[in-house]
Amino acid sequence: MSIAAIDRKHSKKRDEILRVIRSTTDHPGAQWVYDQLKSSIPGLSLATVYRNINLFQREGSVISVGVVDGEERFDGRVEPHPHFVCACCGRVLDYDSPELPANFPEIMEKLEELMDNERGATIDCRKTVFSGLCAYCVKPTA
Repeated sequence: MSIAAIDRKHSKKRDEILRVIRSTTDHPGAQWVYDQLKSSIPGLSLATVYRNINLFQREGSVISVGVVDGEERFDGRVEPHPHFVCACCGRVLDYDSPELPANFPEIMEKLEELMDNERGATIDCRKTVFSGLCAYCVKPTA
């Protein structure tokens, strides 16, 4: 947990927003989070949800998966891991396959190191996103 997470003011709304994001593997957008909480938290606004998600991103308790169908999507699982985004329905899946090489994290770290050494770049974060069609959108061929 970052220092910012420890120092920030405690808030029931904030705690619930984070809980909802972490309670699902669907990689929700802010609107979905708001829809889940609006009936149970009087006075909650979509702006409050966005503000808190931005705070969570700054402190490292939530990551952005990217923009899918015009909406930024989030993940409460913050350790580096690949994602799959369906180009048809927009479904976002964690890509945790035993078929990935066991040394996948080390391969990605080596690529970051090469970028730093050869290009002088400093990498702050890494995202691996695969895209294609999910199992529900793949049409069987006849």
